[in-house]
Amino acid sequence: MVKRPGAVALTAGALVALCCPGAALAQDARATGEPTVREVSGGFARWTAAAGQLADEGVSLDVTRPAVRSSADRASFPALGGSTDPAAGTADLRLGGAARFDGPSARPLVLGGLRLRLAADGGGALYGRTVVDGRAAELALADVASGAGPAVRATGVTWAGLRASLTAEGAALLSSWSGAEFTAGEPLGALELTLGTRAAGTGGSGSEGGSGSGPGDSPSGGSSTQPAPKPDDLEPGDLEPGGAPDAGAAPGSEAPAAGDGTPVATVTHATLAPGSRQTVTGEGFAPGAVVLVAIDGDTRYQAEADSDGRVTREFPVYDTAFTGKHTVELTAVGSRPAVVSATFGVGTPS
Repeated sequence: MVKRPGAVALTAGALVALCCPGAALAQDARATGEPTVREVSGGFARWTAAAGQLADEGVSLDVTRPAVRSSADRASFPALGGSTDPAAGTADLRLGGAARFDGPSARPLVLGGLRLRLAADGGGALYGRTVVDGRAAELALADVASGAGPAVRATGVTWAGLRASLTAEGAALLSSWSGAEFTAGEPLGALELTLGTRAAGTGGSGSEGGSGSGPGDSPSGGSSTQPAPKPDDLEPGDLEPGGAPDAGAAPGSEAPAAGDGTPVATVTHATLAPGSRQTVTGEGFAPGAVVLVAIDGDTRYQAEADSDGRVTREFPVYDTAFTGKHTVELTAVGSRPAVVSATFGVGTPS
């Protein structure tokens, strides 16, 4: 029988497409010269906590909005933005909400500003910001390992079976907070990542990697032409932080409180120059509530509401802050979770 090289090549290509869609996408990209990096238009990361040392030490996982906990050991974090290269199997994502660990300590351990990075070699890490020795810092909480490449679709990509384990930094943080001894490599559970994607540069007016009034990325704006996937346990309203200011609200304050204890946030200066200092005040929180302070999406500080449910925090507006509107967000965790924000301008004060 005469061998037909074209048929052999076609069969091999079909097998690659069936068995390894990421590799098939890479082949297509090389053939057409098209870039394979895509913007993330939405989606979620679902974290199922492992039954292990965390449970043995009485530590449980909770979340703050817009993340949602669907059961005692499962939580979903919406993808706020980032990028992915399905052909290479890489991703760099910003996740909404915060992870909160409750346990033997009198105060919960809260990690905001969550970021998930996946590398081409199958490794990766989950990062978060928390307060260490009185200062906000980002650390790698967990190493993330993937057993296989992603499943690639025309408008999305999915990773299943990602395994998370404590890093040395994460183990030291949990040990210091809880008083128990945690070790690097301790399983933290499984992650499932489902993302909607679009071609890079088609995300509307938002910009990737923009710096607000301080370090950190801002979520890219715009909307996808395809609906972004959402986990089954999220309701549409759960993807929007509660208490966000109305689009027509004046800079510097939230909508007025209704007098029923609804949390509100205000700032001292409606407009100020780069290099100045701003102060945010939150009222209506539960007394003793832990409140995270984020500036333009960058969680920098942690405060505690006083006996009247009030928090105040001063922060610098860096010399490099861009001219325009900025947002400071207060996220309360605990029995009465809440997310409120206030806006202010950076420019020449009138």
